[in-house]
Amino acid sequence: MPIAFLPARIRPFGLLLALLLAPAIAMAQAKAPPPLVGVQTVERLALAPQSEYVGRLAVFDKVELRARVKGVLGPRHFEDGSKVIEGQLLFTIDPAQFRIAVNQKRAMRDGAQAVLINAEAQLKRTADLMRGNNATQVVYDQRLSEQLQAKANLDDAEAQLQEAELQLSWTEIHAPIGGLIGRALASPGNIVGPDTGPLATIVNERRIRALFSVPQADLLSVRRDLRTGAPLAVRLRLADGQLYPEKGKVDFVDVEVDPTTDGQLARAVFENADELLTDGQTVRVIVEGSEPEKVLAIPQPALAIDQTGPYVYVVDSRNVVEQRRIATGFSRDGLITVTSGLKDGEAVIVQGQQRVRPGLAVETRAVPRPAGR
Repeated sequence: MPIAFLPARIRPFGLLLALLLAPAIAMAQAKAPPPLVGVQTVERLALAPQSEYVGRLAVFDKVELRARVKGVLGPRHFEDGSKVIEGQLLFTIDPAQFRIAVNQKRAMRDGAQAVLINAEAQLKRTADLMRGNNATQVVYDQRLSEQLQAKANLDDAEAQLQEAELQLSWTEIHAPIGGLIGRALASPGNIVGPDTGPLATIVNERRIRALFSVPQADLLSVRRDLRTGAPLAVRLRLADGQLYPEKGKVDFVDVEVDPTTDGQLARAVFENADELLTDGQTVRVIVEGSEPEKVLAIPQPALAIDQTGPYVYVVDSRNVVEQRRIATGFSRDGLITVTSGLKDGEAVIVQGQQRVRPGLAVETRAVPRPAGR
C-alpha cells in the first residue's frame, strides 16, 4: 500500500521502512541476470527463388449431362457423388412416344420400299417391250421417272427412320467419360428437354490444372525458363497450409495481359491420382526458380515489422542488442532472404524478442537450424 494511503499514526514507520529497503531493491535489480534469447548466425544459403500466387483449380474433362429430347424423366441409375464409368447408363426418359415414332417411320420405309420394287418391275417390263417395239420411248421415260421418284421416297423414309431411332436412343443418357458425378439436378417424373439445363455434371479429376495470374514483374523469368527448357517446379499450398505432395509443371502462359491486374494467365498441370484436388478449389501456387542463388537468409520468426518497415534484433560481440533495419527478398520454407542490412556471421535473435530492447545486454543461446537447411 502506498505510504500516502497508510493511517496517519503509522506513516512514519512506513516511510522509514521504504528508506531502509530502497538500497536492497536497487541492488537486486542491478544484480538481475540478463534475459536469455535464442540466436542464429546469418549465412548465405543456396536457395532457388520462388513466388506465390492465388490460383484456382480446373479439371481437364468436365461434361454437363443434358436431355436431347423432351419427355418424362425416369429413375436415375447412380448415386450422387459416386464414380461412374464411360458408357454407364445414368438417366432414362420415357421412350414410349419415341418407340411409336420409330414404328411409324419403319412402316413408311417399308411402304416406300414396296413402291420402289413395283416401279423397278414396271421399268424392266417396259424395257423388254421396247426391245420388241411394243412400247414407246415416252412410256419408258415415264416408268424411269416413277422408279427414280420411288427410290428418292425410300431414301427419305430411311432418313426419317434413322432420325426416329436416333431420338429413341437419346432417351437413354449414358456417361460420355468416366469420373465423379455430382448430384442430380432433376427428379424422376419431371418433364425435361433441351432447354431444361444440366441434369448432372461429371468431372474427371485424375489430371487437373491450376490457373493463376502472374504479374509482369515475375513473368520475364517464367518465360525465360520456359524457353530455355529449364524445369520450373510448381507446388500447391492447400487451404490447411499443407503442401500438395505432387509437383506440377507450367505448360501454358496466355498471350494477353489482363488490364485489370497487369498480369497474364498461366497454367500448371498436376497429376491427381488420389483425387485430393477438386475442380474450382482455391489454392496457393508456388513457382520455384530453376537456378539456386547464394543469398543471405534468416528464419521467419526473426523478422518484425512496424510502420517504418521490416527489422531484426542483432546481438553484437558484447552481447548487446541492436535494432537493424533490413530489406527483404523472396521467402520460402520458413526462410526470408535479406538483400541489405545484414552481413555474414551476424547473430539475429529468433527467440525472446519480446524481452529485449536496443542497448540491452543479453545472454544468448544458439538455436540450431532445421535439418536440410
